[in-house]
Amino acid sequence: MIAVSSIAAGIQFGWALQLSLLTPYVQTLGVPHAWSSFIWLCGPISGLLVQPLVGYSSDHCTSRFGRRRPFIMAGAVAVAVAVVLIGFAADIGQATGDDMTKKTRPRAVACFVVGFWILDVANNMLQGPCRAFLGDLAAGDQKKIRTANSFFSFFMAVGNILGYAAGSYDGLHHLFPFTQTEACNVFCANLKSCFFFSIFLLLVICIIVLLTVDDPQYTPAETDAKDEGNTHYTCFMGELCVAFKELKRPMWILMFVTAINWVAWFPYMLYDTDWMGREVYGGDVGQKAYDAGVHEGSLGLMLNSVVLALMSLAIEPLGRLVGGVKWLWGIVNVILAVCMAMTVVITKIAEKERHLNPALIGDPSFGVKVGSLAFFGVLGIPLAITFSVPFALASIYSSSSGAGQGLSLGVLNIAIVIPQMIVSTISGPWDAWFGGGNLPAFVLGAVAPAVSAILAIMLLPTPKPAEEAKASTLSMGSFH
Repeated sequence: MIAVSSIAAGIQFGWALQLSLLTPYVQTLGVPHAWSSFIWLCGPISGLLVQPLVGYSSDHCTSRFGRRRPFIMAGAVAVAVAVVLIGFAADIGQATGDDMTKKTRPRAVACFVVGFWILDVANNMLQGPCRAFLGDLAAGDQKKIRTANSFFSFFMAVGNILGYAAGSYDGLHHLFPFTQTEACNVFCANLKSCFFFSIFLLLVICIIVLLTVDDPQYTPAETDAKDEGNTHYTCFMGELCVAFKELKRPMWILMFVTAINWVAWFPYMLYDTDWMGREVYGGDVGQKAYDAGVHEGSLGLMLNSVVLALMSLAIEPLGRLVGGVKWLWGIVNVILAVCMAMTVVITKIAEKERHLNPALIGDPSFGVKVGSLAFFGVLGIPLAITFSVPFALASIYSSSSGAGQGLSLGVLNIAIVIPQMIVSTISGPWDAWFGGGNLPAFVLGAVAPAVSAILAIMLLPTPKPAEEAKASTLSMGSFH
């Protein structure tokens, strides 16, 4: 269980690099800020389609190598291919005819987009089978399930911390001098170097798991013989339709509240380091001030991960203290709303200081730096709740569904990815309509959690203590 859980560290290392560096990186290739969010559509689309379908397929896989290992191996290889395409997009673009004197490099952008979509699909291919593998190893033992979930959450935090720490350091390219080329500047070279570490960690862990952890061949039960004429996709869609048909009112309310909540989280995850580079440090893409802000933002995300890891250990006692997990979720949504609103305050202070003293461009005052890092750190509190409480409530509310708990949690995932798709589509143009920058999306992100906090407290049924205790065996959710 420790070996399989450790794959989460490799997955989250890559996700941390995506969240902290790829929005700034794609702008260095010439994609305008207003359009960079469209590239992130691949995340919610792959989460909506790939993860539940791969999970269902791995449940019914009859390979002699086991049910989970073929998907883990395929996912790891796909991640390696994607990393090469992303990291060397600028070089591939130059080699295939991009004009380096122009701001936009279309071939490099195309290579990056293909690699980015493959990476998201591959990460989703890895995550579902890994979680299912832990369930197989626990064999229904509740104590082992709790232990496995603790391991998985721990390694998620480790991967986040490693990824954000690597993203915050701007000297990694010195270890790989060949990464800096005519087409690839220092920021790009650092991204390549970070991805090298990421793929090395993931491949080593996956090889250890594939060689040492037993995954018996699956033999379908007699009851499955009736479905032999159907494809996995047909069976999966049938169970998904059953899950939707049998959803009770509390589950529909939970999905609605979750969707509104993620209208706040996704702009933050898209633009957090870009906000640090532009609004806080006063730089523009390609400038030293912007790069310094992005690296400082990665440091803030590392602090966020530390707080998230510590907070995840306190969810159960805090839930009891405030009268239940739905109250806890409502309270932290208020914290989220305040934090998102504070980005406006921090930005305006930083802009005023730069207006009075232009020397502060690229090196804001101590107070602005502390306020920005505090913003990242405090957000670890509501993020820990967002990654756990909705999934626990989904387990409680959908316990009567004939489609099973796993598929019901997949239904909740739809309530997460649909707002991500909407935000990816509108946030760039939305920011452009209001003069550019990241603040318009962040203001929208301040309103949404305030609404979801009210709805969570007023509309969601209060689970019984025994039901909350049972749901605490669920694994921690995550942003994929």
